[in-house]
Amino acid sequence: METHTQKFKIRLGLFIAGGVALFVFAIFIIGKQQNLFDPVYKLTTTFYNVSGLQVGNNIRFSGINVGIVDKISIINDSTVRVEMMIKKDVNKFIKMDSEVTIGSEGLIGDRLLIITQGSTDAPVAKEGQHLDSSEPVEMDAIMASLEVTAVNAEIISEQLAEIMIQVNSGHGTLGRLIQDTVIAENLSRTMINIRRSSKGLDENMEAAKHNFLLRGYFRKQAEAEAKKKKEAEDQKEKEQRKQDREDKKDARQQARDEKK
Repeated sequence: METHTQKFKIRLGLFIAGGVALFVFAIFIIGKQQNLFDPVYKLTTTFYNVSGLQVGNNIRFSGINVGIVDKISIINDSTVRVEMMIKKDVNKFIKMDSEVTIGSEGLIGDRLLIITQGSTDAPVAKEGQHLDSSEPVEMDAIMASLEVTAVNAEIISEQLAEIMIQVNSGHGTLGRLIQDTVIAENLSRTMINIRRSSKGLDENMEAAKHNFLLRGYFRKQAEAEAKKKKEAEDQKEKEQRKQDREDKKDARQQARDEKK
């Protein structure tokens, strides 16, 4: 009987010791997540709408969890104050011109705060510093916009389907061009005739240049073009000589300055 009682006491002691160890471990994990054992400092910001943000949600900087939301309070009908508890060791990276935005962990995850990187020459945010914020985009607004886009896409798809049905049926100009072989053949012949006419026009122009009645006109045209080309080349050469003289003058002046 005494042996049975002693075993019961040993089991009870082990059970209590295990429960205490589990409790301490849970306290340690929760405290670590809530930054209870790390030195922290507080920053504040304000929003018009926090979009479901809650106390205890994570705060990220450069994609790393650096703190938690400590307190959310309504200041007035258009302002919600959010107090942030940030790890002390990231204090030197958060600047006074950093901004706070509201994001989410994945598409349907918990809300979180995101602190953007400030400018390199800005001073570091101090204890109790207020940071500017940018309002989040509401999911309802995104869904409404997607719904409008989906409706428009459906209308466009229906219209395209109707157009393709008409084209395949041979209705309209495009449908007749595709389905009617006679029109297609006539169009092909027209393009051939246009190419032939263009070639004949080039030949006629070449013949006209050798005609003694028009030879003088084309010669004058060629001489005028050659004169314009020569004048442009002379002007360019003149400007180049002028630039060379100025460069030499500058070089001589620089040499005199160096001697002085």
